[in-house]
Amino acid sequence: MIMDLASVLVVTALVVNVSGVLFILETLLRRDEGAGRIWSVAFLAAMLTTLAYTVWAQTDGAWWSVAVGNAAFVAGTGCMWLGCRRFNARRMGWASALVAAAVVAAFVAVAVEGDAGGDWAGALWMFVPLLVFAGAGAVECLRGAMRDSRTAWVLGAVLGFQSLYYVSRTTAFVTSGPDSELFETAFGTITTSYLTVTLTIVAVVVTSVLRASRAPMRGYVRRTDDAGEDGVLTGEAFARGLDSLCRRAARRAETIAVTAVRVDDLDQISTAFGSEVAGNVAETWRAGVRRHAPTNAIVAEDGPTGIAVALAVSSPQEARRQAGAIYRGLFDDLGRVGGGVIPVVGVGVALSDSVGYDPDALRRVAREAASRAAANVETSVLVGDPE
Repeated sequence: MIMDLASVLVVTALVVNVSGVLFILETLLRRDEGAGRIWSVAFLAAMLTTLAYTVWAQTDGAWWSVAVGNAAFVAGTGCMWLGCRRFNARRMGWASALVAAAVVAAFVAVAVEGDAGGDWAGALWMFVPLLVFAGAGAVECLRGAMRDSRTAWVLGAVLGFQSLYYVSRTTAFVTSGPDSELFETAFGTITTSYLTVTLTIVAVVVTSVLRASRAPMRGYVRRTDDAGEDGVLTGEAFARGLDSLCRRAARRAETIAVTAVRVDDLDQISTAFGSEVAGNVAETWRAGVRRHAPTNAIVAEDGPTGIAVALAVSSPQEARRQAGAIYRGLFDDLGRVGGGVIPVVGVGVALSDSVGYDPDALRRVAREAASRAAANVETSVLVGDPE
């Protein structure tokens, strides 16, 4: 049985709203932060989108519902991209401003035309941001911390497919028009609604898994403020401190070293030996990095399984020596807890001499070197080079 437009929009709204509510409730229960919160805003926007389009389908002359729906659609996809950027610990300022500007433009484009605009008022002001933000989100899923997760690749495929769909939809809209048989059959509202239902279900599952991948550390270690009792800062505090450090060092041509210390198998330890052992290992790991790092170093969380250390050094040799001291001290500390359970530890170093003074690049190179060190049993510390 083929449903009419109103029925399809109601079903779409039901699926999107149920999925969004579940994701948002889980976010609240987990007390999630960072990427999870931004993705929650994306699902809230998707819920508003479906409700606005449902009103449009059932109410004559409700141009305002088209404006709200278009703007919310752009906001939802834009926030999916922003969530991916936050997951990768990338700067959010200009990207957030770009999304906000696109949302306003999508709304104003419909409002300017008003009742005379018809059902497709301001469509291009929605289509183009959608394909751009979805494409940018797909690219973000293949870089940084997300590149290490195959689950993120699925989200990248979803966003990539959405981007390609809107490239095709925009092309058909411009060349054939919204009333053409090609557009109505392949890219009309009903076809897009079916696609939205499918992509929403996949997206809510994938983002939930990605968020859960960052939950173990929060579950093993209780945090109350930016520094915590163990002296380890949050990722946001580290980003601010590293940015300031790089700017000051660049003016004096001093060398900055960022050391990433990764532990990748806490989940396996929890499964095999219990959460108490995993918690002891995590606490020892965090406290050990802080204790063995230089006193004047900035030490902070770096994603779900990483600790980052940043400071100015006199030479690359000093940076490598300090990273080796952290590794050896941490290995000794871990050997005294958890009944002899020692996780796989990787230590990577990024130097401003080769990477430059870009904080994001320093963190990325250090992470990648730490990942390679963790996977190589013959190497405990690696100094990374920019690609």
